[in-house]
Amino acid sequence: MAKQSPECVSFGEAVRKLRMANGLSQDDFAAAADLHRTYVGGIERGERNPTLTSIHRLAKALGVTSAELLRRASEEFA
Repeated sequence: MAKQSPECVSFGEAVRKLRMANGLSQDDFAAAADLHRTYVGGIERGERNPTLTSIHRLAKALGVTSAELLRRASEEFA
């Protein structure tokens, strides 16, 4: 298995925290973001490096802007 990048891990942690704060299951969240559940799980575990399109979909499903989602991820990374 390839080493996870710290940036992807911090992004995934930010996504998971926001998802849980919104009371969404991973299945419901993935459906709202129009992404596959296993892909969302990979993002949350830091195994995936999402595209800009996916970041926008994730942010919209979480009720935040893409900029806010990335800001939170950078706080996790710091």
